[in-house]
Amino acid sequence: MSDRSAPRYTLFGLAIIALVVAIAVLLARPAQSETAARPANSLQSLAELDGKAPSRRQLNIQHWTTAEGARVLFVEAHELPMFDLRLTFAAGSSQDGGSPGLATLTNAMLNEGVAGKDVTAIAEGFEGLGADFGNGSYRDMAVASLRSLSAADKREPALKLFTDVVGKPTFPQEALARIKNQLLAGFEYEKQNPGKIGSKALFAKLYGEHPYAHPSDGTAQSLPGITLEQLRAFHAKAYAAGNTVIALVGDLSRDEAEAIAAQVSAGLPKGQALAKPVQPVEPKPGATHIDFPSKQTHLMLAELGIDRNDPDWAALSLGNQILGGGAFGTRLMSEVREKRGLTYGVYSVFSPMQVRGPFMINLQTRAELSEGTLTLVKDILTDYLKTGPTQQELDDAKRELAGSFPLSNASNSSIVGQLGAIGFYNLPLSWLEDFMQQSQALTVEQVKAAMNKHLAADKLVIVTVGPKVEQKPLPAPTDKPAEQPLGVPEH
Repeated sequence: MSDRSAPRYTLFGLAIIALVVAIAVLLARPAQSETAARPANSLQSLAELDGKAPSRRQLNIQHWTTAEGARVLFVEAHELPMFDLRLTFAAGSSQDGGSPGLATLTNAMLNEGVAGKDVTAIAEGFEGLGADFGNGSYRDMAVASLRSLSAADKREPALKLFTDVVGKPTFPQEALARIKNQLLAGFEYEKQNPGKIGSKALFAKLYGEHPYAHPSDGTAQSLPGITLEQLRAFHAKAYAAGNTVIALVGDLSRDEAEAIAAQVSAGLPKGQALAKPVQPVEPKPGATHIDFPSKQTHLMLAELGIDRNDPDWAALSLGNQILGGGAFGTRLMSEVREKRGLTYGVYSVFSPMQVRGPFMINLQTRAELSEGTLTLVKDILTDYLKTGPTQQELDDAKRELAGSFPLSNASNSSIVGQLGAIGFYNLPLSWLEDFMQQSQALTVEQVKAAMNKHLAADKLVIVTVGPKVEQKPLPAPTDKPAEQPLGVPEH
């Protein structure tokens, strides 16, 4: 399955919140009805794996470098007869240069053709082996992944096809035209989506001339002019073995993992790691309003946060969890939704990347209350930076983190994502355990100091999208706020 059309502007959703991001999907293979016959050897559920079930395990991360310069991280996990392989390249839109959308198009074209196979044959090849192929492109990185049964008769042909797809795509002209048209049609749709409009404007204001400023998918002006020659040149440079991290998790021995990594690495173009982007400059604070006919107004507040290697990440992550990074019970949710009923949801997030990623607060509210809501949100941030979290809030956040931490290694897919991020951002192999220990040792004053070191309420870049209407005063806080008039949230 390809996730090439995943929204790349809502940074986070990110999966480890700062790790990628992760950043929704165009299928790269033909759709099937539920009644269609499936290959007899297709992996459908745990029930087909002889009753085996995944169990929690301690991570023993093994690592080495291939002859071509690819860094490899491997975790042996024999609970299920399958494995996950993930290649992470420094090949995101920050490497687009003067052609926004180049990285996205290159990644999207990987599985459109190899020698002797078109996109349908590729999809059927993976399907027939019970294997899944995935790919995606984001601001920092591009990824390609394979999930396969580990038996040699399934693993070896799946790896051969995967290596050809990632290392030797043919970039068919007709596929390029089709994917361009799909992206251009998406841009037209986004004109009716105030959230997309606001997100693009926010990144442009926040990052100015920096590579993070432009949308990962490119623009309606840049995409048409991108050529096959540019795609081939970008692939040769950015999909080089020296520019990738290979993460492997599953039912493999060390020897088998080394053979897989060597095969994949040798099948990639030869080349070195690309330089990461320069650090962005501080943007000019201020508010921008975009008029849009709707009943609600989108409010987006941001400032530059941290890069992925900042030592304050544990304190900022926990501090943000208290401010607005969790669900109910955060400062923002309590004051904006629970006490006043101004929104269906409000969240804040740090999205650290190769260089300083954004800190953002997002919500939407009734248009006639938008100015008061914006002031309220800024006041909540100002007060939180001034007073810091309470001891009770910090204790609750630590318990919540401790309870959710096992999910980070609950499945092969979650582990392979963690390994890819550790390798890509050059984090210590003990990063997961270190993060947990650092978080649990934090004090109120340490969290407060870290939040104030990296955030300031007067540095906010603000974008609002909605109608210009007469404003009304906010309702007073209450234990039983009035519900919003709309039956469903407006997106």
